[in-house]
Amino acid sequence: MRHVIDHLIGLIGIVVAVALVGWGFYGMLKRSDDPWKMLFKWLFTTPFVFFSIKFAHDLGPFGPFLIVAMAVVLSIMWTPHIAEWAFSPLTDLFDGGSVPPEKKPFYSIAKTKRKRGLYAEAVEEVRKQLAKFPNDFEGIMLLASVQAEDLKDLPAAENTLNQYCASTDAPDNFVAVAWTTMADWYLKIGLDVDGARGSLEKIITLFPETEMALHAEQRLAHLTETESMLLGASARKTVILPVGPKNLGLMNSMAHIKPKEIEPGRLAAAHVKHLESHPNDSEVREKLATIYARDFKRLDLATMELVQIINEPRQSPKQVAGWLNLLANFQIELGADVDTVRSTLETILARFPELPIADITRRRLERLNSEFKGLEKNEGIKLGTYEQNIGLKYGRPGSGRSTGE
Repeated sequence: MRHVIDHLIGLIGIVVAVALVGWGFYGMLKRSDDPWKMLFKWLFTTPFVFFSIKFAHDLGPFGPFLIVAMAVVLSIMWTPHIAEWAFSPLTDLFDGGSVPPEKKPFYSIAKTKRKRGLYAEAVEEVRKQLAKFPNDFEGIMLLASVQAEDLKDLPAAENTLNQYCASTDAPDNFVAVAWTTMADWYLKIGLDVDGARGSLEKIITLFPETEMALHAEQRLAHLTETESMLLGASARKTVILPVGPKNLGLMNSMAHIKPKEIEPGRLAAAHVKHLESHPNDSEVREKLATIYARDFKRLDLATMELVQIINEPRQSPKQVAGWLNLLANFQIELGADVDTVRSTLETILARFPELPIADITRRRLERLNSEFKGLEKNEGIKLGTYEQNIGLKYGRPGSGRSTGE
């Protein structure tokens, strides 16, 4: 029984040794620049060593000379490989070792052809790369860009983006960028507001209740203005300019020829009307809050507008922190106490403690008292003869009350 166990252990040892040798041999072949040359060396070395040792034993005193000759031949063949194996841990630190480079598409040929105006050839080159890397976002956008901007083929560009966005591997942020870019192409190239609206609505449908959807909603809110601009640009009517003032350089003052600014009340009313249709337009809501604070000195109304966009969960931390700082500025300007301003700024620290904006806020809190030093108390500013609350009265969607009450 003991004899059988010894044979079994020996057999296992031989199998392990052969497996290790085979694994090392396969690794050398795989890493070799010329696998066939490496294979030849192994096929030559094995019988060469076997017969050299056998003949050296038969030659008696001359056997060592044959062994030396064999060693010289083997050193010439294998020294480069042994040296590479011994020093590879050190050299790999500088040249990256034998790890093959990551395969990636190359669009330099396509971009060169595009610069030369060879747009059809550029499309062909991009498609060659996409055949190897079908979901490469850079290639998809390059192809769609050539189709839209150079070939003026917006349907082809939209089809390219459709195929990519329908892929399950397409990241959400890439899909949102693709459709946002498509909306830009519809506006700039096709002068097609409906097409741009359709692209933006896809983002809202695909990613509801996200920051991406919020940005798309804000773009949609301004499409009406864009459409008016496009229509104005396409309808080229003759414009009769009024005769300008003469002897302009001799006038003591030019205040009377400056364009009249829009009355704050009328501007606030326009913003209110816009927000009734587009309540998520944070840009217009911020402008309305600024009018309330700077022109009407109404901190309560300005706070109400800013708090609404600050509490929108889809807003980015950078935007929220900016609005909180703006609210703090209004509070300082309109006479709020230090504790109120400090509480506003500490909201940034509570919501975004790990972001860089938190460090900036801490520094502002440290010098907050100095912001109040020397600050003169704001004097009341008399409004014009128009109603003071003009533009301030409006009901929230779903509510039956007025904010000016």
